[in-house]
Amino acid sequence: MISIYSSKSRYLLIFSFFLILLALASILSLCTGTISIPPARIFGILFGGEGGAFSVQEISIITKIRLPRLIMAGVLGGALSLSGFLLQTYFQNPIAGPFVLGISSGAKMCVAASMIFFLKKGIAVSSLGLVGSAFLGALLSTSFILLVSRKVNHIGSLLVSGIMIGYVTSAITDFFIAFAEDSDIANLHGWSKGSFSGFDMADCVVCISIILAALVCIFLLAKPIGAYLMGETYARTMGVNTKIFRPVLILLSSVLSATVTAFAGPVSFVGIAVPFLVKQLLRTAKPLVVIPASFLGGAVFCIFCDLIARSLFSPLELSISTVTSFFGAPIVIFMIIRRRKGER
Repeated sequence: MISIYSSKSRYLLIFSFFLILLALASILSLCTGTISIPPARIFGILFGGEGGAFSVQEISIITKIRLPRLIMAGVLGGALSLSGFLLQTYFQNPIAGPFVLGISSGAKMCVAASMIFFLKKGIAVSSLGLVGSAFLGALLSTSFILLVSRKVNHIGSLLVSGIMIGYVTSAITDFFIAFAEDSDIANLHGWSKGSFSGFDMADCVVCISIILAALVCIFLLAKPIGAYLMGETYARTMGVNTKIFRPVLILLSSVLSATVTAFAGPVSFVGIAVPFLVKQLLRTAKPLVVIPASFLGGAVFCIFCDLIARSLFSPLELSISTVTSFFGAPIVIFMIIRRRKGER
């Protein structure tokens, strides 16, 4: 009985911690920039209307630049973290993630190809069109990884295969770019490096709609995920149809990672590092607890990384993958070392 209460207290403490960090990151993100705006004025702009107390420039900066960027960083960061959690559930390995397994690179390849093709014809590509292209690329890479996983049981070989498919798809992307027009290359350059900038509220609505639908589906699968974490045999005895359940996990993970890649480009290591840290903090793998915590953790992580990316060397802006790699890669190395020690 005491352990149950201590677990609940821990969950409450961790969620409260994430929410405080989220609020702090959001305020800092809205305040910080070339033009600093105090928190009081930000609250006035967001909740007090467009009165005469605020300049047109301040209103425009908050509502058209910083707020959409904040929303996209939070929502896409949470989606990427959940994508990693689903892949780790599928492969039953904490080192599986959309970037390491080459899934993000496959999505990047198809988005780049579709952008170049349509821009050459003078056709604007919609947000949903980019997500569809990214989803196709993610599925192609995932299908290759699944084929390899059936032949290879060692996670090291699987990771090497994922890295190789990432290199191959990146090479194909570079090939597409080599034959693109200069104007198309300019459009692709910033996106291919990874960034949460340049969005408007219409993009936010499309992004939130897709990710919210996927999030509802993931919550509905919480019990089967919990059973599957205990082993595939156990899941079958609990009535889980693994032949349907496993492809659904891959599809949901692909939708989430494809949405992130379509809007923000490839973002490194979030899908591995954040779920691992969340489970370590919570000391549990219960899906109903880990799913919302992973989403919150991914949102906080990416908002802070985006803040660093655009303010550390302002006015020069770093790519978001540069910052997430700096913080995420050491965590992945620690996970691999820890896993190797556990196997001895």
